[in-house]
Amino acid sequence: MTSAKRIPQFRLMTRGGVSLHSRIGRSSAVLVVCGCATLALAATRVADADVPIERIGEVEVLPSPFGPHWMWVSDALLERIALVDLDSGAFLGQINAGYGVPVALFSPDRAEIYLPETHHSRRTRGIRTDVATIYDAASLSPVDEVILPPKRAVNPLPVGNSALSDDQRFLAVFNMTPATSLGVVDLEERRFAGEIPTPGCSLVYGVGDRRFAMLCGDGSLLSVTLDEAGRVRQSQRSAPFFDPELDPVTEKGVRWGDSWIFVSFAGWAHVIDFSSGEPSFESPWSLISAEDRARSWRIGGAQHLALHEPTGRLYAAVHQGGPDTHKEGGTEVWVYDIAARERVGRIELRNPGVTVMGMSLAFGRDWAWPFDGLYDFLLDHVAPAFPIEHIAVTQDEEPILATASSFSASLAVYDALSGEFLRRVVTGNMTVQALQPSPFRGLVAAGVGALP
Repeated sequence: MTSAKRIPQFRLMTRGGVSLHSRIGRSSAVLVVCGCATLALAATRVADADVPIERIGEVEVLPSPFGPHWMWVSDALLERIALVDLDSGAFLGQINAGYGVPVALFSPDRAEIYLPETHHSRRTRGIRTDVATIYDAASLSPVDEVILPPKRAVNPLPVGNSALSDDQRFLAVFNMTPATSLGVVDLEERRFAGEIPTPGCSLVYGVGDRRFAMLCGDGSLLSVTLDEAGRVRQSQRSAPFFDPELDPVTEKGVRWGDSWIFVSFAGWAHVIDFSSGEPSFESPWSLISAEDRARSWRIGGAQHLALHEPTGRLYAAVHQGGPDTHKEGGTEVWVYDIAARERVGRIELRNPGVTVMGMSLAFGRDWAWPFDGLYDFLLDHVAPAFPIEHIAVTQDEEPILATASSFSASLAVYDALSGEFLRRVVTGNMTVQALQPSPFRGLVAAGVGALP
């Protein structure tokens, strides 16, 4: 079911026994949080019993223009992406998307959202159907779909699993069976344009009009240019730009204008410029100084990079750990001036929230006195260490940094320029597995036509 119903304040109530998720049972301090949270649960005020009956069949639309601090949050357990307002904490809407971690793609020229999805005829089994669904950006209702070959890659975090060409003509979906290929969808004609074999190369990134790039297992880069029909016009593979044995790059790249930035396990930033057609590889630069490297600081997390394009600031989640800890979450976010290739700030991270039985303990923060404020106190003083796995930054003039851990079910929100902690926002999800700022600056009536 797709819904865009605006809810003033999302409120979750849980009753019965309480047990912490295994991911947060890392220290005895967390047990204190659990005990105090259980006490707070008993003291919470019960929500009003009289709820107006919702009329069936009504579809509301999101307000226009879209807020600059709206964030999409993925949830593999509920199989949806949820839209929340990082300023007010309001839950704005959701799109159900089938099996796996859903990650949406947005057209800046059309009020549409594109979502590669996988469905099974018996929900968790049966005949598999892969589809690229087109949603109206105002109502979040499906308006069309294109059937795909049932082979798209489904990963724990699908960064690079699909991409739009810069002219918004084609959608490329990464397939893995384990043979690798790209499925191409013509978004103007609403048809499947064909499949492109890409042996040895995986994932996909938009790098120009009808152009895509892929990372290859030998450290090289594959560039694919499409013709008017969505077939391969040119395919070119570069020389290796990183050593996959000594220091591989993570697939969690971020785009900076005509360039993509990929960071290696050891913290070296590789900038690839696609402005001239063929990729140009700049000399790598290190995010970690020699002094910090001696103190075992490393990048890490499931979604450890974010970028604020207007200021050219790169955000990286970091932690202190040994070799091969690139998947461990961060305890700080370090901020870099990309042009100057230097660090300009450090943000100490706070616990984004605690989940009990899949539900956040915040409950919309409607707690009875004296427990109002106890939640923040416990998180900040009793169990402050909570590795952050996902970060994202809004792209406005007053950017917001949102951080999350996979099972926190809520976000910690910061001023991205000053690093000041602002608030926690409950997403309504069971988990948080990908963050995406909303790129829309406005919507025309009914979400049809071009964006202003």
